Amino acid sequence: MVYSHLGCFCIWGWSLFVLTVTLVNVAGSTTNNNLPIIAFDEGYTQLFGDDNLIIHRDGKSVHLSLNERTGSGFVSHDLYLHGYFSASIKLPADYTAGVVVAFYMSNGDMFEKNHDEIDFEFLGNIRGKEWRIQTNVYGNGSTNVGREERYNLWFDPSDDFHQYSILWTDSHIIFYVDNVPIREVKRTESMGGDFPSKPMSLYATIWDGSDWATNGGKYRVNYKYSPYVAKFSDLVLHGCSVDPMEQFSKCDSIPNSKSIPTGITPSKRIKMEGIRKKHMTYSYCYDKIRYKSPPSECVINPQEAERLRKFDPVTFGNGRRHHGKRHHRNKASQAQK
Repeated sequence: MVYSHLGCFCIWGWSLFVLTVTLVNVAGSTTNNNLPIIAFDEGYTQLFGDDNLIIHRDGKSVHLSLNERTGSGFVSHDLYLHGYFSASIKLPADYTAGVVVAFYMSNGDMFEKNHDEIDFEFLGNIRGKEWRIQTNVYGNGSTNVGREERYNLWFDPSDDFHQYSILWTDSHIIFYVDNVPIREVKRTESMGGDFPSKPMSLYATIWDGSDWATNGGKYRVNYKYSPYVAKFSDLVLHGCSVDPMEQFSKCDSIPNSKSIPTGITPSKRIKMEGIRKKHMTYSYCYDKIRYKSPPSECVINPQEAERLRKFDPVTFGNGRRHHGKRHHRNKASQAQK
């Protein structure tokens, strides 16, 4: 159902990079969805950070650290057009204000002026305050229309590993935490190119977001608590890898496709609505400072709007997209700011 579009030839409307698809299916251990877990070297390469990236546990667990010198990150070998992408992550503990851990998809190295992106960002906090999750989606360089949502977590993400997953199809994007959906973005006609539609790589980074990440920059990274270490395991890259040199694309059926979610079941939707009602603290749809009228895809819920009013205004620093997270292949040798 989700991958029905993969059984036929597809011709994309963009001309510079249209693709031939090869199937990626690496054997090995599996996740709760029975999807294959890959070793780091089979699917990823280091992006930046030198010895701040350390591979552990038979090559299937990776530690990223942030210190005064640099952050660190890794990137998938391949570009993907749609699929299911996941990692189990354990975040740093104690004082983490200003620290940003990102698990996201992007093609900014290929399309600098009209890139797509699907984000999980984890925002650190002062001692005694919880980490927060921020999700975001945009396509075709539409960064002027931020589609951020923020949530408080209902567990301590520094106590143990938790699974964070992205399902991306041609019709919707779903963000999951421990296999429970927390956000669904449906493609609408009014979104046009704002919905991600070009192949992307998968990234993971840790970096200094002091200018905006915690209370709009009020609390900054304190390096006396460094190194800050984010641990990644259970890495899943389950989609179609693509060759950017070809003009046509064909995807055959994907093994284990029955293990890939095809949407949100009624029971999972009830869980998602409960999480959003209890834990969501910000949605771009209700931000009247940024938008005089909500973006066209927003469905306004007056009760939700009233509930979100009690939370502090959210600040997004002007330089947030250029500090640390955007270390693509052609910039991997640059030091982090």
